Amino acid sequence: MEYKAIALDLDGTLTNSKKEVSKRNKEAVMNAAKKGVKVILASGRPIPGVTKIAQILQLEKVGGYILSYNGGLIVDCKTGEVIRRETIPTEYYHTIVHSARKYGVTAMTYDSEGIITENPTDKYVELEAGINHIPIKKAYPLNEIAANDPVVKFLIVGEPKDLKPVYEDLNEKLKGAVNIFYSEPYFMEITPQGIEKASSLDLLLQSIGLEQKQLMACGDGFNDIPMLQYAGLSVAMENAQPETKEWADYIAPSNDEDGVAVAIEKFIRL
Repeated sequence: MEYKAIALDLDGTLTNSKKEVSKRNKEAVMNAAKKGVKVILASGRPIPGVTKIAQILQLEKVGGYILSYNGGLIVDCKTGEVIRRETIPTEYYHTIVHSARKYGVTAMTYDSEGIITENPTDKYVELEAGINHIPIKKAYPLNEIAANDPVVKFLIVGEPKDLKPVYEDLNEKLKGAVNIFYSEPYFMEITPQGIEKASSLDLLLQSIGLEQKQLMACGDGFNDIPMLQYAGLSVAMENAQPETKEWADYIAPSNDEDGVAVAIEKFIRL
């Protein structure tokens, strides 16, 4: 099978433990793009964080797509065209932010530049900023400021034991109107209902005239499972979650051993 598109998760997949793209991974991805393979950066990261990786890979020149917030926002790197943008309805913002305040944890979201939050010195907010190399800006009240330009994702951060009552509170009050899930024990994500990587990839492939069977996907986390189930060829990193590996057609070396480059060199005609 000739694969004409590659969907790449970032953290734990394309980037190594230092959150960097290795030279070998960079060269393999760029070579694939130059051969006409559509490169899709599919991540839970916010758009400013994914954009920095896209710039390293020069996708604005060679072509490619950003699928950020687990698929809530899709952007064409070359043209800047927004192919999809799904936002959380503003009527839920007060409930989300108030619940975080009530239980002593921090709500945050993103604008075009970086993070906005009521608690910019929270250690987990600083962690998220560090992962994405983006700035933090204080915004109070967060629910009102965020509603001025509806957002694709909220992140509630805190100690796992402190997040549990927020998770229960929001599930009871919002009754399935949004997706609420943990990406890490200290990161609780809130996204629009129905948003995940597979459905967003399907929409993107249809828009660029490619078929599901022509897609190779690489990932490591729980949020990559739908993408791996969807792809024509699914690749999990050696460092992937055991459950994620169960859905892989091929187990590549770890993210610290250039696993993405190994998979591209093995399955893509360069």
